[in-house]
This record gives sequence, C-alpha cells and structure tokens, in this order.
Amino acid sequence: MVVIRNLTKTYGRYRALNNLNLHIEKGDIFGFVGPNGAGKTTTMRIICGLLQADWGEVYVDGIDALNNNDLIKRKVGYVPDFFGVYDNFKVMEYMEFYGSMYGMEGETVRKTSLGLLDLVNLSDKQDAYVDGLSRGMKQRLCVARALIHNPQLLILDEPASGLDPRARFELKEVMKNLGSMGKTIIISSHILPELGEMCNSIGVMEKGNLVASGKVEEITKRSRHSNPLTIRVSENKDLAIQILRQTPLVEKISIRDDAIIIAFSGDDAEMAQLLTNLIMNGVKVSNFHREEGNLETLFLEITGGAKNGK
Repeated sequence: MVVIRNLTKTYGRYRALNNLNLHIEKGDIFGFVGPNGAGKTTTMRIICGLLQADWGEVYVDGIDALNNNDLIKRKVGYVPDFFGVYDNFKVMEYMEFYGSMYGMEGETVRKTSLGLLDLVNLSDKQDAYVDGLSRGMKQRLCVARALIHNPQLLILDEPASGLDPRARFELKEVMKNLGSMGKTIIISSHILPELGEMCNSIGVMEKGNLVASGKVEEITKRSRHSNPLTIRVSENKDLAIQILRQTPLVEKISIRDDAIIIAFSGDDAEMAQLLTNLIMNGVKVSNFHREEGNLETLFLEITGGAKNGK
C-alpha cells in the first residue's frame, strides 16, 4: 500500500528525514514509534501531500504521491495531532460539511455520515454541538471525518495524546474495527503498550532514520534473546549459582528476592540444555523462564535509551 524510497527532508541544516526507506503492506495497522523530532510527523505529512519532500519517492497504492496531490488526497484520510473542529456545528452538520468537500450531498452524505458515526460510537451524538463533546469524542469524530470519502489509507498522528484511559480504550476499539474492515492504517503514539496492542507492524524512528521495522512479533522475537532469564530453585541455590558462573553463555548474575536473574545470550535449545544441566546436577528448579519483552523495552534497546540511561 505504501512504498517509500530514499525520502529526505531538511529544514535549513537540520535533516528531519535521512534517506528513509519503508514498505507498509495493504491491510496493515502500522505503528510509528519514536521520540519528538524523530521524523514521524514529517513522514506522515509528506505521504498525505501536506508537505513537500526534498527528494525521494513515495507511492500510495501504486500512485506517485509526490506528483499527484489531488489523487492522493482522495486515497488518504488524515487525523493530525492537533485537530480543528467547528464548535458552532452540530455533529451531523460537521460530517455533512466535510462530505460536501468531496462532492457528496443529500441522502448519500447523510447515510455515509450515520454509518461512520456508528462506527466510532457517536451515533447518539449526531444532534449534539461539537463544542459540547469531550476530547475523546472529538477525537473519534475527527476519525469519522477523515473516513468520509472512504480512503484506503488512514493516517493518525498521536491520536491518543491527552486522552483519559477510557477515551484511549474507545479509540483503540475503533482502530481494531477499522483493521477488521481491511483499512490500511498508520498511527504514531508515545503510549507504546497500547500501540503494541493495536498494531501488527511497527517502525522505530530516531533522528530521521528508520532504525527498525517489521511485524511486531518478529521484532520482539529478534530482541527476545536480550531479555533476562529468571530461575527459581527450591533447593541447592548456591550450587545453581556456581553452575551458572561456569556456563559460558551466562554474562551476568543477580539475585532478586528468591529468584536468580541472569543475562543469557543462548537460544531456546541452549536454554533447554542449561535447565537440563541444573537438574542433572541436583538443583531442584521450580521456575525457569525468559522475561517477556514489550515495546517500551524494545524501543529503549533499539535507540540506545536503556544503555544511555535516558
């Protein structure tokens, strides 16, 4: 659905994007991860046709996005991080106003608007004034607005920013519904655990560079070997520590309450061999598992934040 090649954008001496290459498959819910200034918003705005690139290529559903602005705007729906609403409009009037921008009118725009309001759980608010909606409701209304022309690609820049937990949950459910409909979605967020729940693929950006990308499961699996191994023993704890110290793949040993925590660089087969060695030498192991990773841990590892203490 989205193919980006060597995309570069500079602001004076500052390079916001540095030869970015990215491929997002049709039907993916793709999560952009990265600190402020990493290049996420710049990339999104270029895809939408709202910002010009210095050089590079961007294709959306096979269309050259950098040279076909009008076509791209019909392919893409965009929800910016700071969205504007017309407070003196009722919700239905707001939807019909945006529908009219795409040549929709009469029963067509009303029927489409009703369906979208139902999709974002706002069907009971169609006669309410926009300025009377909560922030979470306004955010969902903006999602409905961005879908009024039935775009194939939906882009959301920090949609959960400023939302309370309930509003974030409701937005997450909307994203899941859109994903089940086959929409391709690009979404950026600093709330990494929720991004992991919504997305099936991610891209990690830092200083204008894409430092990692792929399916969530594949990336977390690749980084899993760096997660600590936890061992609990019911007898012979000192013997277990002695054996671990003599094991070449054990790089660090620490004690946390009743658990032995080790940095172990081996794969699954070598983990199984380590467990066998402990048991065969008389250590009674009650628990043996690799700690699960998450997007927050992964992000810190990839960008060096954990190493640098940031």
